[in-house]
Amino acid sequence: MTDPNPLLSHTESAAAAASPSPPQRRSLDETIEHCIGNFGLTQFLQSTIASFAWFFDAQQTFIAVFTDAEPKWSCNMNSSTCTTAAADMCRLPKGSWSWDSPAQTSIISEWSLECAGSITTGLGASSFFLGCLAGGFLLSTLADSSLGRKNLLVLSCLLMSLTGLLTAVSTNIWMYAGFRFLSGFARAPIGTCALVLGTELVGKKWRGNVGIIGFIWFTFGFLSLSIIAFFVQNSSWRLIYLWTCVPCVLYSLLVYFAVEESPRWLFFKGRRQEFEKSLKTLASPENQSSLTESFFCNSVDWGVEEKPREYNLFSALGILLKRPWAFRRLILTAAVAFGLGLMYTGMPLSLGNLSVNLHLSVAVNALSELPASVAAILLVGKLNRRGSILGLAVLSGVCSAACAAAVTWKGLQVSLELVSFFCTCAAFDVFMIYALELFPTCVRNSAVAMVRQAVAVGGVVSPVLVAAGRKNGWVFYGVCGGIVCVSGLFVVWLPETRGRTPCDTMEEEELKFCV
Repeated sequence: MTDPNPLLSHTESAAAAASPSPPQRRSLDETIEHCIGNFGLTQFLQSTIASFAWFFDAQQTFIAVFTDAEPKWSCNMNSSTCTTAAADMCRLPKGSWSWDSPAQTSIISEWSLECAGSITTGLGASSFFLGCLAGGFLLSTLADSSLGRKNLLVLSCLLMSLTGLLTAVSTNIWMYAGFRFLSGFARAPIGTCALVLGTELVGKKWRGNVGIIGFIWFTFGFLSLSIIAFFVQNSSWRLIYLWTCVPCVLYSLLVYFAVEESPRWLFFKGRRQEFEKSLKTLASPENQSSLTESFFCNSVDWGVEEKPREYNLFSALGILLKRPWAFRRLILTAAVAFGLGLMYTGMPLSLGNLSVNLHLSVAVNALSELPASVAAILLVGKLNRRGSILGLAVLSGVCSAACAAAVTWKGLQVSLELVSFFCTCAAFDVFMIYALELFPTCVRNSAVAMVRQAVAVGGVVSPVLVAAGRKNGWVFYGVCGGIVCVSGLFVVWLPETRGRTPCDTMEEEELKFCV
């Protein structure tokens, strides 16, 4: 039977063939990968500058290693009541001994705190981490809400450096502790913002490696302290604050003018023009020509893409409490973070308790972070997260306890301390990447900030243990070794994240990985 409308049919077919098919809409992940999936020079510079905040973060975290250290002392030659066998200067007459260095080299000698209790001598460092704890709760939420990752990073670095400069004018331990608290308060979001911003400026293939870049900068920041302290070792401890804080002010300006905001955050905030500008800046040269206005209008799914709810630190905590799987993850990661934080902050502070050159031992410990970061890169790329963290934490704890037992063998003791710190650094680097992968985009910054709060709690406790450990090594090395071993075991109950795509919403995470 012949077609009753052959001409019409042919005309419609030709028209259908001639009309272009509507462009395929891309999801947020597809859009970002299309624009910046290829790692180029611009992405490298942007993520490196953002990650450089870890350099100054390390300086303020470990500056107490030198400024709050108890200097070496010796008996006066004309004293008959002081002997070289005397181990406790507090039981000797004041005039029978003297410091080997000028009194202004440390707050302990300048303010005569040598016979104060461990809480008083550790007050400056503990106040700093108490400030980190408070600032983490009150400031970190701004990265997910009003300020964004970049602006909060700039603000935190600027305030940390300014309060650090004020610390240099302190006249007593209480004034000093107050400024250290404010410095820690401002410093709290820096590591999280630098890590999240740096990893969100690159494609997903490079996020793990970019995260490690920040840890490498942290190592150089730690190492720079021993170099600065070496050149001012016979001068006032206040110079160390000046040399570390002034460059940080300049760095804040560099980030503000040279680094783009996270495209992912701009998308979820509905800031379309800034989202497009950010992607155009970050895109590789071969992709920039294709990122026209029509591309963003026709290819990017603005209306259909479901945007996650905006959570701040407190609402995120409320959401995590309501979902059993999320609350369980938060508690377990916080337990691991506490043990690693206790060791990571306490080990450098405890170097003054060993009978070795402080500048050299700090430099060697700082340099050990470089191979630890390389080891973390290999572990992140090749092995599961949970097994890596568990093995490193247990080895760190065992070596720490052995360090306390090897008190009569100084060479062995220093070697065990170095291995313990190396394992702690590698475990901490892998753990921070792991923590990023455990939580979806909508609460990632806030959730990681809460995990870092547990690290700060460890930082609050460690200076007190270090001060108490000046008389008995088991107080620090033995106790902390046991704690980090136990805390590492908690990763057994966390899910493995290696090789999986990060989720954006709580619902997506629950549907994909928590059923």
